[in-house]
Amino acid sequence: MHAALFRLSAAILLSLAAQAAPTTVGAVNMPAWLERAGQMRPLAPGAVLQAGDVLHTGRAARVLLNLPEGSQIKLGEEAVFRIDQLNVADGRSSPFSAALNVLKGAFRFTTGLLAKGRQREVDVRIATVTAGIRGTDIWGKSDAEKDLVCLLEGRISVQREGEAEQHVLDQPLDFFVAPRDKPSLAVAKVAADKVSQEWAPQTELLNGQGLASSGGKWRLLVAIVANQDEALGWYDKLQSAGYPARIRPISGNRYRVGLEQLHSEGDAKQLGERLQQELGTPLSTVLPMAS
Repeated sequence: MHAALFRLSAAILLSLAAQAAPTTVGAVNMPAWLERAGQMRPLAPGAVLQAGDVLHTGRAARVLLNLPEGSQIKLGEEAVFRIDQLNVADGRSSPFSAALNVLKGAFRFTTGLLAKGRQREVDVRIATVTAGIRGTDIWGKSDAEKDLVCLLEGRISVQREGEAEQHVLDQPLDFFVAPRDKPSLAVAKVAADKVSQEWAPQTELLNGQGLASSGGKWRLLVAIVANQDEALGWYDKLQSAGYPARIRPISGNRYRVGLEQLHSEGDAKQLGERLQQELGTPLSTVLPMAS
């Protein structure tokens, strides 16, 4: 009897765990920051996100987010992205729901093949344009001239703030543009080459260019110093610049300052060279995380 109850309790707990999962950061081309409760800190792979968080990306940066129901969001450089509402449902027994706000920059929302049948109720606001997503692949961008949404797969409805008409995009490469201080344009078709060669690369991760990932196995050492104050100085400099530095004590009463979870040896080497040029870090030593 007790064994049966134990197995039943374990099964219920496992079921609940399967239904609840956080939205996490899968990969980052730094620099990028997480703003939470008015505090800014570098964005790192594995970070768990919540409603109210704002993500900021720097020059040449990229961010990949993994959602609980199997979709992914990619952000381009110099973007500002706010999570207004978010739950942890996996879309099986109850819908995953979110309200996301792209205040600036390029983004892409993609539903993977295995996740297409799951339930989702996602509204993405691209500055002045809101797109209702139930399972699709879209690319969008907000800049100084316009807000733009392009359908790559699926079906979405879009509506611009202050305009009564709702527009339906139901064919691949349909796109909608809302110019600044002008009426919205009619839904039109964009050339596939423009999407693949010009738009999509703006949100793709940059392998070999300092990419850090949740499964990254490489470490970059940027300083080894003899006192804690100097270590904290490098730590603060890296953190404020959007790099999630770590300090670790080593033998001889010394400290090493570095970055971890780099996706490949090449990513670590490129980042080390960049930090020496941009921040004047004294070292660029690449090691496996296990060392």
